[in-house]
Amino acid sequence: MEFQQTSLPGVIVIVPRVFEDARGFFLESYQAARFAAAGIRAPFVQDNHSRSLRGTLRGLHAQHRRPQGKLVRAVRGEVFDVAVDARKGSPTFGRWLGERLSESNRKLIYVPPGFIHGFCVLSESAEVEYKCTDYYDPGGELTVIWNDPDIGVAWPIADPELSAKDRAGKRLREQMNLLMEYQAD
Repeated sequence: MEFQQTSLPGVIVIVPRVFEDARGFFLESYQAARFAAAGIRAPFVQDNHSRSLRGTLRGLHAQHRRPQGKLVRAVRGEVFDVAVDARKGSPTFGRWLGERLSESNRKLIYVPPGFIHGFCVLSESAEVEYKCTDYYDPGGELTVIWNDPDIGVAWPIADPELSAKDRAGKRLREQMNLLMEYQAD
């Protein structure tokens, strides 16, 4: 397993070791000791699985009462996965990072608590699984509009299919009072 640091401290791309033969493949997608050695120490308490069609954009989401770290992977299809630093006072506040996750590249991405997260579907459909470090809290959720000009994510789709909640998202700067404070390690 290879843990690749990114331009956003704390956001880590994980490239698993894959064993392939005529029968198919095997990979280890999570192993607590290896993840802890790479700096991902929080326990995972909830697993989620979504299926979405081409052009769907889910996000940008975070929780302010129970911030979640997320370990994300595409098990079918391909998505463009985005993490945005939304920690007040962070030296990289408002910066984003995008990574293509697919069933063929088998990459994972760890998005730490305090970051907002979303993805769009590039293939005909995609199934995404992600582990969370805290439980879902619907009353503590915040949604940032997918095309917030202050963030400027370069999404690879122009007219995404959005949920009503995501269409009603607000700009990041309008939700500053809900964001967690940055704490240097």
